[in-house]
Amino acid sequence: MEEKTTSTGTAAEGAPSTAPGAGCFICNVALPIMEHFWSDATSDHFRNSRIEFLKGIRSLLDQRIEYLSRRPSPRQGTHVTVE
Repeated sequence: MEEKTTSTGTAAEGAPSTAPGAGCFICNVALPIMEHFWSDATSDHFRNSRIEFLKGIRSLLDQRIEYLSRRPSPRQGTHVTVE
């Protein structure tokens, strides 16, 4: 039996949508309501908070990279002479 597919990748008629946020209460209702009542200062504060959080993650990654770069790798081989 041959299956029919669409080239656009959309769901068939009557099938539930799988798009991100489709039918999500938070995405469709809660966030728009909260954004309506938030002031610009509040939005700026949360944006800056997200930026600072990401900077903290970057700092942790930088420290780990520096630590791994300093330490000699245990996988370093030994020199073997071939006859």
